[in-house]
Amino acid sequence: MNKRVNLIIGSGVIGAYLSAELLKNKQKVVVTSRSLNKNFINYKYLKIKNKIKFEKLNTNKRNQVKNIIEKYNPKKIFYFSGQSSLTKSIKNKKETLISHYNGTKNFIDILKKQKSNIKFFKANSGYIFSPNKGLIHLNCKFSTNNNPYIIAQQKVFNLIKNNRKYGLNLSNLIFMQIESPLRKNDFFIKKVCLGAKNKKKIIVGNLNTFRDYSWITDVVKAIYLTSNLKSKDYIISAGKKLSGIEII
Repeated sequence: MNKRVNLIIGSGVIGAYLSAELLKNKQKVVVTSRSLNKNFINYKYLKIKNKIKFEKLNTNKRNQVKNIIEKYNPKKIFYFSGQSSLTKSIKNKKETLISHYNGTKNFIDILKKQKSNIKFFKANSGYIFSPNKGLIHLNCKFSTNNNPYIIAQQKVFNLIKNNRKYGLNLSNLIFMQIESPLRKNDFFIKKVCLGAKNKKKIIVGNLNTFRDYSWITDVVKAIYLTSNLKSKDYIISAGKKLSGIEII
């Protein structure tokens, strides 16, 4: 198979927008999902569904992971799958760990065994770190928060970092708050925008909290550019924190 194929694990928002960015750069894209019995509405919204090859994959099944790597021999693998809700992870501890750590480990073990030069990128979260003077950087200490999602992603971060020493092309991609038109209406920025547009009163939480907000199209452009650089850990963000009050 052509080495220009990009394999995206997970059919969520980031994967959809990255697919659009890769297609714009004349790249071939294959997207995996645990089920093919879905509408892939993110891809429909971006009008790219018919340009994507979808494959069924359970990342917890090592044999399935091995088969899809051998079938496509991709140039790059973007692992954007996994349970990503801090709240839901509390009730689904095992699923959260398996979807992030076990799935990632299956890919790494196979790439290591094959002595592969395929580039592998794992999406991660700035929540795994404790801010230093209000800022997140790669030298920050891990957060002591015992949320299952944070713990799972911290394990993945170390897994990626520790296995790079074997000559594998592995990278952690650390994201902060990513906004997009596909956000649900109850997310803060979208709620504010819709309230202003419709001239309706909205109810929000603490406006004194700060977040680093990035726009999805900027993020996927950065992912694409980063994927052509040396394999290491990267933080992809706006690099500026805003409070709720500033946004309103």
